[in-house]
Amino acid sequence: MNLPNKLTVARVVLVPFFIFFLLTDILPGSGVWALIVFAAASITDALDGKIARKYNLVTAFGKFLDPLADKVLVISALVCFVDLGLCGAVPVLIIIAREFMVSGLRLVTAGEGVVVPANIWGKLKTAFTMGTIVIMLFIAAIFGKDPANYGAFAVILEQLLIWASAVLTVISGWTYLQAYKGYINTDK
Repeated sequence: MNLPNKLTVARVVLVPFFIFFLLTDILPGSGVWALIVFAAASITDALDGKIARKYNLVTAFGKFLDPLADKVLVISALVCFVDLGLCGAVPVLIIIAREFMVSGLRLVTAGEGVVVPANIWGKLKTAFTMGTIVIMLFIAAIFGKDPANYGAFAVILEQLLIWASAVLTVISGWTYLQAYKGYINTDK
């Protein structure tokens, strides 16, 4: 297994640790630990693709697991945020629905021998959403995991960021559908 694939696997392995720290207070500073683990996992996302492309280490395993690892990490964080009352379910459901839609689209096009690469909107959506999660984790690390302890500015900032992520998610999903709508044939 090459280095980019090891980084991708590490991202998946970090998810349960991230969830543990985010949802429990067994250890002191669990909010800080959740932030550190999520940030480390996010960094592996930035590194694995760059290393794979730079050193020609792109593999079928990496093409499969990298986007899946991103989805598992981001969706885990967002679902935990809903559980903690840090954001509403609607923007999270929008984000999850888009992920299923694009994954389904990729399955359909793969059946036709076409690979759907990440476009600029998909990359922007991922970077912005991961950045949003880092900011929300930073706020939770400072004020605790109960949004009742946050000031109005922090609550408004989090809501604006999560909804901006949902809007970017819709735009990104729309660009994929438009680019590959010819593969979604309703007559067959």
